[in-house]
Amino acid sequence: MIDPDGNQLGIIPTYKALAVANDFGLDLVEISPNATPPVCKIMDYGRYRYEQTKKKQEAKKKQSSFQVKEIKVRPKTSDHDLQTKIEHIRKFIAKKDKVKVTVMFRGREITLSQTARELLDKITTEMQDVSLVEQAAKFEGRTMVMILSPK
Repeated sequence: MIDPDGNQLGIIPTYKALAVANDFGLDLVEISPNATPPVCKIMDYGRYRYEQTKKKQEAKKKQSSFQVKEIKVRPKTSDHDLQTKIEHIRKFIAKKDKVKVTVMFRGREITLSQTARELLDKITTEMQDVSLVEQAAKFEGRTMVMILSPK
């Protein structure tokens, strides 16, 4: 058992520990239930719960969260439209989001797979100063997909 000041009081039966906690006007809180014997501390339980929620919130803030944004292009997308899409990708990467670049094929466009690869290679070379290729270009049904992530 540990008192409110952090001093160890030793191994004490439960009823005596509750009496000591009552004398302090505080609660007896089990800190480590899996230890043998279990570790208990005399403290204000409401304040303890408040501190635990604060710790969880701080840990949640420090977690890096990102989204996967998607940019869709076609094999015959013009250069100006492609530059506009690249600027959008730059904005997403700047916000630390991953970007999924999808080349969609319609009808007989599926024969233009080499053109689509060249398009994705062009995007990769334009973006290599700020991003890494997390997943190289590959077919998924009638689409070709590549994933970029921030450096």
